[in-house]
Amino acid sequence: MAQAHPVDRELRDRLTVVVPLISSYLRRAKHDMPAGMRQAFETAGLGARHGAVLAFVWSSGPVSVSEVARRLNLSLTNTSQLSGELTRAGWLRRDSDPADHRRTLLSVPPERHDEFGDFLDRRSDVLLRALARLTPGERAGFLAGLTAWADEIERARPD
Repeated sequence: MAQAHPVDRELRDRLTVVVPLISSYLRRAKHDMPAGMRQAFETAGLGARHGAVLAFVWSSGPVSVSEVARRLNLSLTNTSQLSGELTRAGWLRRDSDPADHRRTLLSVPPERHDEFGDFLDRRSDVLLRALARLTPGERAGFLAGLTAWADEIERARPD
């Protein structure tokens, strides 16, 4: 596949080091959980995909299953299964949408909100420290790069 904007060899070499390092950090989220939270996830058989759903619902407020599926690029069936498992484990709750009782909204139960928020804060700390080292222009470039990467990931997904 031809590249629209080829990158130089030095940048490619740097990316082959940086991207796996970031990937490794993201994969070890369960090991960074507080002991009680990790045990609850392990007992319920919850993994990284569950964590992604939970994080999206936590940050978005009450949200429909179809919106979670759309935003996380998951099938509706998978999202329904993941949210059901999170609900049974007590990490999500399902409520009828007051505006449309046929629709179900997902939310993080109040008793779990602070615990999961604290975990996300701890996990975000390294990114926030990195961003603090950048100028406003560099931050904008960083965000533009991540957004472009996410867009390309979305475009590359098989339908």
